[in-house]
Amino acid sequence: MAGKKHSVEQIIQKLRQVEVLVAEGSSISEAVRQIEVTEQTYYRWRNEYGGMRTDQAKRLKELEQENARLKHLVAEKELDIRILQEGMALASKKYSAR
Repeated sequence: MAGKKHSVEQIIQKLRQVEVLVAEGSSISEAVRQIEVTEQTYYRWRNEYGGMRTDQAKRLKELEQENARLKHLVAEKELDIRILQEGMALASKKYSAR
């Protein structure tokens, strides 16, 4: 099961299944075993998605992806600026050496 990816909808559905099973008297350990994930995964999912509706969780993932994309763009621009600054510094030294 290692490396299996679940969609946001599947995660929320599994979290709800655990809630139902626990309400019916199962322990967390038993319920987690029935949804076929580890307790660690269950608690991580619960911390990240607990209480969310599917549309809210989807929107969160979209925003996280957009944030990562924008951070990448900012990093690229910062690199461009540094390269230009170094080029200007070299040109300035070369010009002043004349």
